[in-house]
Amino acid sequence: MEGNNLEKTLQEGNLFRQLNCLIVAHLRHHNLTQAARAVASATMTPLDVEAPPNKLLELVAKGLAVEKDETLRGVPSSTLFDLGTALGYGLNPDPRVSSVDFRQYSLAKLPRFFPLLCKIQKAHQRAFQSTRQGIFLSTRCARFSPDGRFVATGSADTSIKLFEISKIKQMMLPDSKEGPVRPVIRTFYDHVQPINDLDFHPQSTVLISGAKDNTIKFFDFSKATAKRAFRVIQDTHNVRSVSFHPSGDFLLAGTDHPIAHLYDVNTFQCYLSANSPEISVNGAINQVRYSSTGGMYVTASKDGAIRLWDGVSASCVRAIAGAHGTAEATSACFTKDQRFVLSCGKDSAVKLWEIGTGRLVKQYLGATHTQLRCQAVFNDTEEFVLSIDEPSNEIVIWDALTADKVAKWPSNHIGAPRWIEHSPTEAAFISCGTDRSVRFWKENL
Repeated sequence: MEGNNLEKTLQEGNLFRQLNCLIVAHLRHHNLTQAARAVASATMTPLDVEAPPNKLLELVAKGLAVEKDETLRGVPSSTLFDLGTALGYGLNPDPRVSSVDFRQYSLAKLPRFFPLLCKIQKAHQRAFQSTRQGIFLSTRCARFSPDGRFVATGSADTSIKLFEISKIKQMMLPDSKEGPVRPVIRTFYDHVQPINDLDFHPQSTVLISGAKDNTIKFFDFSKATAKRAFRVIQDTHNVRSVSFHPSGDFLLAGTDHPIAHLYDVNTFQCYLSANSPEISVNGAINQVRYSSTGGMYVTASKDGAIRLWDGVSASCVRAIAGAHGTAEATSACFTKDQRFVLSCGKDSAVKLWEIGTGRLVKQYLGATHTQLRCQAVFNDTEEFVLSIDEPSNEIVIWDALTADKVAKWPSNHIGAPRWIEHSPTEAAFISCGTDRSVRFWKENL
């Protein structure tokens, strides 16, 4: 029964995505721009999706002709068919090498393939221990570089480790004859208290870290001998989250202060918003993230609110008070098109918000997270949402469009993972646990 439900969920989700793309493209081609925008917003479909003119009309005409023919021959019409094969004009991008794109498989093959994917996922994860002098402390955060070539982790033992993804993959190959492979290419020690968050400079080989010692530190990972930071920003509060502006000239620090601190990377000048809403004493920022263009940034706060800020004036343009009730909002991030924000909270809910209206668009339920500062993230194509179920120690995956839960994978951490981060360039992600381990997940090698 569970397999049948999974098959139905995956088939319907794929059909909905492709049908919505056709509808939006059809409306746009016929200059029904307002209607196209409305459908795109309601269905999370890119407004600029490409499709040949009148393709929807062509498919409808073909479908009606087939239905008429089947009726005349006394054949009952099928309620579900392989729309992905029928389209055949490349609505979806070409699949990446060494990655699994669910959209490249026909619906007839997908249900049989999905359980295999789960087995591959579990077989191709690997634990990397993060230890210092035998101290048993957790790995607290992780971040991929923008090009997906590196991933950095920060730990409660104050260490920062930089992994090279190609070496992780090489180490995971069963028939590798290259001898021992060391995926950790850099280790930095320069904080005196646990690391809270990390980020990569968008253009250069610089990694920043924010920590409980009230500092933001800059590391140049192009230098093999570098162990310590070459620049330091001394903040006045516990630095809970950091995010580089896409230009690399500014960075945001989310701290125990309710307003994000904006720093000029060149001068270290700190700016605070002069036009901010009244925020409660319990408004410390758990996470801050820039949008892809830097035109906005979002904060997830301990008071349960999600707040959207103008990236230029630093004024609050929308506050979603009680986005997660009275529970902490633990993470927030933009979709690539900057029309939605995905948030996670200690109310065990993952939610998708429309930026223009502040409206709750989707709610992803079925994962419990009430203790740790858990994350919710999109996969690289934004087709799926991933988060963590603490009681079962599982990674939970939903269809982003339908909000249906499509998979649960044992994390194999000892205790629930506290952080999950997806690669921006391929079907791979990292989970970090309180068991001081980091696990790399890859669908296909």
